[in-house]
Amino acid sequence: MTWTTLQTALAADGYVASDDLSVALHLSLTLGRPLMLEGAAGVGKTQIASSLAELRDTKLIRLQCYEGLDAAQAIYEWNYQRQLLTIRAAAENGETGAAVEARIFSRDFLLERPLLAAITQDVAPVLLIDEIDRADEEFEAYLLEILSEFQITIPELGTVKATTRPIVILTSNGTRDLSDALRRRCLYSYVEYPDRHTELAILKARCPEIEAHLGAQIVGFVQKLREEDLEKVPGIAETLDFAAALMGLGIADLTNDPAALQHTLSTLLKTQSDRANVTVEVAGRIAGRAA
Repeated sequence: MTWTTLQTALAADGYVASDDLSVALHLSLTLGRPLMLEGAAGVGKTQIASSLAELRDTKLIRLQCYEGLDAAQAIYEWNYQRQLLTIRAAAENGETGAAVEARIFSRDFLLERPLLAAITQDVAPVLLIDEIDRADEEFEAYLLEILSEFQITIPELGTVKATTRPIVILTSNGTRDLSDALRRRCLYSYVEYPDRHTELAILKARCPEIEAHLGAQIVGFVQKLREEDLEKVPGIAETLDFAAALMGLGIADLTNDPAALQHTLSTLLKTQSDRANVTVEVAGRIAGRAA
């Protein structure tokens, strides 16, 4: 599969990828290297992993990162309750020592979290490490062995090597700098907000029933709205919600009813400040420029 056929296959599944992203994704699949996607929230970084899993008919395993994430939540932990019950049962039966210890620290008592689960699948899954920049810097160290060797070292069991090599997608919104060690292990692509042509193609793919004139107005409106001084710039998901809201209310032209248009902006504007700044007059002005 070439990068162009990959791009076409993704488009058929409803994901319109830029040439740069398609090439980066193709290289990641060809070389077996993790792909780091950086860009603003809402540009489609997370969706690419889901679309790729559907395209390859494989499982999507997602690790949502957050501050305080540690190995027990991301890689593995022991089933302590089951271990205690086993120890008590063994003591009642007169069992002690190394045999009991070996049993309770076996794979039967291991709880797989996303990173360990990703390397123990029979069919290579897509592993999405979402918003890695939200995790602590210390957590990145846990990833290095997995992303370079595709193996995990468990002190009680030894090294668990990958059964199959997962397809790894990391996303970052750029809230903090990521380590050089992590970046070295990944291919890289920066995902921009789509241009008008691309966003219109996305809208048509996801909302094929939308009327052409309204679709063009919606994309034009959102593109112009992004040029305003906003706290939270609307992403692609917001564009699709905006389109659904307009069609649900039976609005066929953005310039016909400024008040009705203003009511639908709850799909695009997600802070009080942005809602207050984009008044009926401002929305009407933007709609006029987008028409």
